[in-house]
Amino acid sequence: MKKTSKQSRDKKAGRKTLFAAAGLVTAAAFTLSACGTGSDDSAKPVTEVSTEAGSQKAATVLDKPFEKPDLVLTDTHGKKFDLRERTKGRPTLIYFGYTHCPDVCPLTMSNIAVAKKALPKSEQDKLQVVFVTTDPDRDTPAVLGKWLKAQDADFIGLTGDFATIQGGARTIGISIEPTQKDKNGKLVSMHGTQVIAFSPKTDAGYVLYGEDATVDDYTKDLPKIVKGAKP
Repeated sequence: MKKTSKQSRDKKAGRKTLFAAAGLVTAAAFTLSACGTGSDDSAKPVTEVSTEAGSQKAATVLDKPFEKPDLVLTDTHGKKFDLRERTKGRPTLIYFGYTHCPDVCPLTMSNIAVAKKALPKSEQDKLQVVFVTTDPDRDTPAVLGKWLKAQDADFIGLTGDFATIQGGARTIGISIEPTQKDKNGKLVSMHGTQVIAFSPKTDAGYVLYGEDATVDDYTKDLPKIVKGAKP
């Protein structure tokens, strides 16, 4: 699935990722923002990251890893799902998005699904991929289940109260806003597009991927993520 140049320009114009770097290795404030918004929350630095100047790596290793969100939501089977409890000690990728998203969300999930299939079966079974909806009014358990099954039947889909989801997302630096109509009357969900990888060793979110991460990026990094190593 490819993004058109217009879609790419629109998304880049609608998001702000501020990054300051100097020297070979530096610490910088990494600002995560909601898609197409400039809310106060999205303007605050949420963590410190280190990178090499000119680095082409898709992964950003966080100096101060995130604590896993304390979320108890509903899975695609209509059952209660305690995120911390159910993913404890497991390599876990968490993404906030919605099923009606026209581009970034399905592309991100597809990239991860393809890369996951390149892992040995034993490592595929260890990896948890969690998709938390930012549009719970439309993304019912059944809708989420059908959408994710087309990507990977083992992906975990979660829905629930919007305020709870928004609060959980904020703890890992991701801004989301209530679904609203755009200028054309279409319902859209504004959300950050980062994927956070959580270590099976510490349960901390120590690696961040932006929306430009490719299948090849995930294919290269997932074997390390599964082991809790730095990509």
